[in-house]
Amino acid sequence: MKYMGIGDEGANSIDGQILATQELGWQFLEPRGVEVPGFTKANFHDIPDEAFDLAVRKLENAGVSAYCFGSTIMNWAKKAGDPFDITLAEVKRAIPRMQRLGAKYVRIMSFKPGDDEYSIPAEVFRRVREVTNRFLDAGLQPVHENCMNYGGMSWQHALELVDKCPGLKWVFDTANPIFNPDRSKPKPWPKQDPWEFWTHVRDHVAHIHIKDATWNPAKNDADYNWPGEGQGRVRDILKDALARGYDDGLSIEPHMVVLFHDAQSKASNDDAMRKNYVEYGRRLEKMVGAILKPN
Repeated sequence: MKYMGIGDEGANSIDGQILATQELGWQFLEPRGVEVPGFTKANFHDIPDEAFDLAVRKLENAGVSAYCFGSTIMNWAKKAGDPFDITLAEVKRAIPRMQRLGAKYVRIMSFKPGDDEYSIPAEVFRRVREVTNRFLDAGLQPVHENCMNYGGMSWQHALELVDKCPGLKWVFDTANPIFNPDRSKPKPWPKQDPWEFWTHVRDHVAHIHIKDATWNPAKNDADYNWPGEGQGRVRDILKDALARGYDDGLSIEPHMVVLFHDAQSKASNDDAMRKNYVEYGRRLEKMVGAILKPN
């Protein structure tokens, strides 16, 4: 099993992210947003070359490897009507950086749908297929996350995307179904079921994001929990994955101290983030150990 976490959940700075990884005794990191000394925080494929070179040296000196790039390619902040050149430029920047670091996977999405949309436009298939092919041609594996995007609208939409974009694999987020509407059903759309989503896409999963949450109707949003203490069916999904021989990445994304979508996330305290991240990682390891322990 390969344990890791999404870097900016453990700290804003590259030094803090490395420290959190080392405190857990882990080898891998999933870089997403990163702050390098002297440079503004940005995604790992968007920081200037000088910042990237410095981050690489720090990772290499610490013995920490980048397993998956948490890219912003076609993510929930972008729409399918945006110029495709924006996406292709991100892909072009990400490929050589992944190759330099030996990263195996890159997390991508499929743009944010309109509030009333319930089907995937042909243009989305075209763009995701093009991005998938560019990474595959470079010997890299794109993995699509079930998040606030066309492919994440339901497990049916996920399978349709995988079917029409040959070579694309999935990164399954255990908590995202809790706050995402199931757009395959009649309105008013109910929230998705994590277990149902998992059982339909698991044959395509190459990477797993561990996050847990409980839907809070009072605030019309999710409350985030320790792994196994929310509605994400984390323990059941891991038990099923391990029984089926899953031996790839488990990447923690606690969301308990900092939300990547929160504009104030940059001001979060790195020490508090790291402590939560480390405790989350230890709880995950304990859960997996209990699942693997013979009866």
